[in-house]
Amino acid sequence: VQLQASGGGLVQPGDSLRLSCAASGGRFSLYTAGWFRQAPGKEREFVAVTSWAGGVTIFTDSVKGRFTISRDNAKNTVDLQMNSLKPEDTAVYYCAATRRRFATGVSPNRNAFDTWGQGTLVTVSS
Repeated sequence: VQLQASGGGLVQPGDSLRLSCAASGGRFSLYTAGWFRQAPGKEREFVAVTSWAGGVTIFTDSVKGRFTISRDNAKNTVDLQMNSLKPEDTAVYYCAATRRRFATGVSPNRNAFDTWGQGTLVTVSS
């Protein structure tokens, strides 16, 4: 499967933004899917992940209560709704997917994901 992320942009602190990741070339419903981000000078870090059917989701602590992740397997998309954005959310956001299965349904480990989109830049600044 191939992934294409979109929806990034420049927003002010407190604003909302919705990122979307479109999958093609495979049966997306078989994939665990998630979002990671990489700020300048930092390593790529986990943001959120959803299981293949969307029944299990986890978030990194810094975005809990502000971000939600959802998927539509009929449309082959996984979205990241970001609310109450902060300057520290500034990063390139990547969607990722894997057909691996996990005991808990999902994994926050970036090394567990073998398919990556190209990234979309989110800048939060006043």
